[in-house]
Amino acid sequence: MATVAETRPAATLVEAVPAADPAPLGLAGFALTTFLLSGHNASFIPDLIWVGFAVFYGGLAQLLAGMWEFRNRSVFGATAFSTYGGFWMGIGLFVILAETTKFAATFKGADLTNALAWFVIAFAIFNTYMLLASMRVSGAVFMVFLTLEITEILLAIGYFNMSHGGTMFWLHAGGWAGVVTAGVAWYTSAAGVMNGLAGRAVLPVGSAFFSPSPMPRGASRVGSAGA
Repeated sequence: MATVAETRPAATLVEAVPAADPAPLGLAGFALTTFLLSGHNASFIPDLIWVGFAVFYGGLAQLLAGMWEFRNRSVFGATAFSTYGGFWMGIGLFVILAETTKFAATFKGADLTNALAWFVIAFAIFNTYMLLASMRVSGAVFMVFLTLEITEILLAIGYFNMSHGGTMFWLHAGGWAGVVTAGVAWYTSAAGVMNGLAGRAVLPVGSAFFSPSPMPRGASRVGSAGA
């Protein structure tokens, strides 16, 4: 009995076009929202102006940047932007509920500042290992996470201090540290835009402290673009 060989068409390999680097957007959203809230903590920007931007720019836009970093196969970028996008949406929602519902009755005085202290500490733990990981990205990215680490530590001290009847000195210090963090993040975002358009290092971002592992083709340009 004759055997008829089944013929199948050869598979066609289609190479996906790499997505644009989403890191400058994520950093810009993070920088602006950090600046507004930190300016309030430092006492030179009125309260609540930052809430809308926390939900939509620092929150939603940064979360979308994190999702595109998944597309670019960047675990670092996806984890950082998605987490801090959630951070901003979370704190924005917290303030909205506190200002518009009976939710505020749950948190008063020392309970509120104590809760905020633990909230900041939780993100400082996350930021610590991301700070170590950023040493494999670029000097500019490392400085973003370093200044953010300092900001979160100062804010945690400030909130705990206020919970026990202390002054707002440490909170103001954390606010000014946050302003510096925003400036570094804006610079790194600008470097991603300028360097990407020019095809060369117009704004230097510094080399990584350790060489990163080889990235798959089409991976995010987070290190070279300075994000």
